Amino acid sequence: MTLKTKEYKLRIPSQTDNLELIRYFVGRVAEKVGFDDEDVGKIELACDEACTNVIKHAYSDRSRHQSLDIAIKLDYQKLTLIVTDHGKGFNPQAIKIPDMKEYLAELKVGGLGIYLMKTLMDEVTYDIKPGLRNQVSMVKYFINKKNSTVVHNLKKA
Repeated sequence: MTLKTKEYKLRIPSQTDNLELIRYFVGRVAEKVGFDDEDVGKIELACDEACTNVIKHAYSDRSRHQSLDIAIKLDYQKLTLIVTDHGKGFNPQAIKIPDMKEYLAELKVGGLGIYLMKTLMDEVTYDIKPGLRNQVSMVKYFINKKNSTVVHNLKKA
């Protein structure tokens, strides 16, 4: 028996003006397969943070001439969101998770993208291939923690 899977893709210019469209794309797919409003918001925000990091850091001043690839893969267990770019890579292990008490006490701005992604999603992994491509994959499982039931509907997606 093969599992039914679906995949949705979006290629869009790497510009902050497009973040709203990216959130809409990701949110509607998450909504359609049965995530509640809270989880849809988490998925949208995690994707927004990943895309913002690409625009600001991977492409920096070249962002208007580059694209972002967003893929959403669905199977019976999870939604996997993959953001791919062809900009500068980085070492994810070198990014320290901030001490939130210190962060708030110092009234810092920015620097929480990876922390938020890891907090909002069930899994976050990186596949960095310098000079070729960079990917961040984020997973949200379909199990509803409140009543331990499966909440997805692949037929609707």
